[in-house]
Amino acid sequence: MNMKIGDLIVGEIIDFTHEGNGVMKIEGFPIFVEDALIGDKVEVKITAVKKSFAIGEVEALITPSEDRVEYKFDTDTLGGGVPLIGYSYKKQLEWKRSKVIQDLKRIGGIDAQVKPVIGMGHPFRYRNHSQVPAGKVEEKVVTGYYRRKSSDIVPMEEDHLQPEVADQILRIVRAWIDKYEISVYDRDRGEGIIRHIGIRTNENNESMVILVTTFSQIPNKFQLVHMLVKDCPGVVSVYQNINPTDSRFTYGREYIHLFGKEKLTDYIGDLQFEISPDSFFQINRQQVKALYGKAQEFLEGDKDDLVFDLYSGIGTISLFVAGDVKKVIGIESVKAAVMNAKENARLNNVSNAEFHYGKAENLFPQMIEKGERANKVILDPPRKGCDKELMEAIIKLDPERVVYVSCNPSTLARDLKLLVEAGYRVEEVQPVDMFPHSAHVECVCLLTRK
Repeated sequence: MNMKIGDLIVGEIIDFTHEGNGVMKIEGFPIFVEDALIGDKVEVKITAVKKSFAIGEVEALITPSEDRVEYKFDTDTLGGGVPLIGYSYKKQLEWKRSKVIQDLKRIGGIDAQVKPVIGMGHPFRYRNHSQVPAGKVEEKVVTGYYRRKSSDIVPMEEDHLQPEVADQILRIVRAWIDKYEISVYDRDRGEGIIRHIGIRTNENNESMVILVTTFSQIPNKFQLVHMLVKDCPGVVSVYQNINPTDSRFTYGREYIHLFGKEKLTDYIGDLQFEISPDSFFQINRQQVKALYGKAQEFLEGDKDDLVFDLYSGIGTISLFVAGDVKKVIGIESVKAAVMNAKENARLNNVSNAEFHYGKAENLFPQMIEKGERANKVILDPPRKGCDKELMEAIIKLDPERVVYVSCNPSTLARDLKLLVEAGYRVEEVQPVDMFPHSAHVECVCLLTRK
């Protein structure tokens, strides 16, 4: 394809990339376009040309997609994490199911039964943990998310992806910064004190506020605590987090407890979890209940079952299924998560779940070599999927059922291919929309031994 930077191309968006960018094809050559939706007819200016694809930006929206939707609020304030926000939610779910089907076929050679995606009735206000940058725009203190591919903050008064109480907390923090003339972080100069505001909210609208600062010493921080507690009764815990670096991580390693409870209590179904400021907990409480409920259903737990839960995190899936089986053995590589899992088992009076600290790809094969046995396995790996050593250990264990929970259909397809080649059958795949308006989709997959 003879294409160069600066060319203007007219065409229709026919698909999304894994990141949620629009895909246009000219004579079979793909062009990836930000801020474009399936069905849009657009004029695109080419900004980069690679060997197998090009990148462009929208110069003009000629004919909008019939599946575009508009809201009464400014969706630009939600940042780059929701690229499908302007696309009909029904169509988002259809595209996500199609994405799972295509990845399974293309990468794994698997033609599986993929169910319609479990979506949300109201796909907003679902985030129970926000990390919102603070800064200045035209000398005014603002909070909001970064503009895509930029360190510029888009000022935000209301975030329709988080609970209303979190919007109120951000207003109070901005008022405190203004009243006491606290400096906010300048990302270009590397100067200033207040970097982010972290907010965790439970199902009862109780909140933990985490003020992320460059230094440990900040003026008038207890005045902030007073303002939060006085004007937002839902605030039950306040921490300061110190992050002096410009790493990609929002939180640093040091936390200082300033007020209230040291942990926030939240629930998934009937299970109770104590959440520390640095704990991992699924962001969408409603959908994770659907996800884990389906994993529990696929496992078909029996009182004689021994179950391995690999990448067990804080023990959520282990505790979900523990009541159905004889014993659950969890393996997790984050020491704090293992400690949380043990505490969560105690809180929920679960005595038949044990948790081990170590990398699953190392510890699990060692346990198999030593003769540890189980007849069922649950997997919930990170986006990179499972290491080959772990997959080989599962095949050696030869469990009757494998339940694979995945946040990445591509690595899911790769790993399932290994199990299918070893004699397993993919019975069913159930996608769940954990992050509405993003390009991400979670799946829970059932495999049985042929």
